[in-house]
Amino acid sequence: TASLRITRDDAGTALALDMAQLDRVLGAFETVQERAFALGVTLGQPNAADVLGQRGVMVQRDMAADSEQVMRALVADLLAALDRVIADFNAMRDGEGAALHAVLMNQINTIARLTDAATTAAFARRTETRANLRTAIARVLEDATIDEGRLTQELALLAVKSDITEETDRLSAHVTAARGLLADPGPVGRKLDFLTQEFNREANTLCSKAGSTALTAIGLDLKAVIDQMREQIQNVE
Repeated sequence: TASLRITRDDAGTALALDMAQLDRVLGAFETVQERAFALGVTLGQPNAADVLGQRGVMVQRDMAADSEQVMRALVADLLAALDRVIADFNAMRDGEGAALHAVLMNQINTIARLTDAATTAAFARRTETRANLRTAIARVLEDATIDEGRLTQELALLAVKSDITEETDRLSAHVTAARGLLADPGPVGRKLDFLTQEFNREANTLCSKAGSTALTAIGLDLKAVIDQMREQIQNVE
């Protein structure tokens, strides 16, 4: 949308009387006077200021020899300038879009890297979880012998509850979808905004299942970069 405001230079105009409008105003004054006299009402005589103050009596006249020709030339100049403005605007959008594309791609790549790190941390967590559970049971049972079968069963239950495979798989799928949207030349802002909600949902679930300091830190880093990406996406058409 382009808007244009034209301001007339008063130096190129002069005040003039619109004689036809002046005659109409004087005639109206005369009619009012005659009607008032017929009804026995006395009115003061209008002065020149009263007459000139009526709408349309005084007008501004363009002093140019051919005002229509001048206006056509002005329109032509404005249209030529508008083409340049639009070209500059599109060039600016292209530059900003390229910069924004680079920022978003970097954030998506960071999410992909953190997702891989979460998978690695989840695998390493198994050994830590087993050791922590063994220590906890030993502390409770003191010198009693630990039932390895029972220990294995408890570890299996914990593994099911804390498994983040679905979350990391969905995060990886969302990364692929986001890269595809950024490669799409059409408007994708709404789709990307919705996708960040899905990213955030998986990151929240991952944090709730973390069970280790390392995995919790990765989940928090994910949430931070997803929030930064959501802010940038508000500038995408």
